[in-house]
Amino acid sequence: MPDRITLGFDTSAAHCAAALLRGNAVLAVRHEPMAKGQAERLMPMLEEMLAEAGLGWRDLDVIGVGTGPGNFTGIRVAVAAARGLALSLRIPAVGVGAPEALAWGLARPCRVVITGKGDMVLFQDFAEGAGGRPQQAATGALPPGPAPAAPAVGIAEGVAGDPQPRPAPVYLRPADAAPARDAPPVILA
Repeated sequence: MPDRITLGFDTSAAHCAAALLRGNAVLAVRHEPMAKGQAERLMPMLEEMLAEAGLGWRDLDVIGVGTGPGNFTGIRVAVAAARGLALSLRIPAVGVGAPEALAWGLARPCRVVITGKGDMVLFQDFAEGAGGRPQQAATGALPPGPAPAAPAVGIAEGVAGDPQPRPAPVYLRPADAAPARDAPPVILA
């Protein structure tokens, strides 16, 4: 059986990133920094990459998607796109957290550290064959553990190379949005 074609993408931070792999070989990769506009840029970026590799949507075997933690809206953009593509193409979509993606290809044990907002960092420790949960700490105040490792690949390559279960966002805290308290009931006639 030929190597599977995997399309991985991530919009969980101030970027739109994607990678196209055949087995472990990278066919195309993009990483565009952007504070907003990921929803408008993602699909054209994916189409450009497929065309560059001489492939079409129907050539894909699996979709990998970054599930965060990260920007709430950015995570939802990528997860919704992955689920829609997977349903329409009848292929699996798999979710990969940002720390797992950046740990892809690293020797274990290791620690992945991602710059967060303000003076915070996100970190996750990975032991042989397993990983902990993402955690937050103040910059310079990490608890004892493995030394932080530099990622071996970019986030999109890690998303495409490390497929996990069905995509579901990873949040460090609950959403800020809440239903209105005094909203009138909706009555459908």
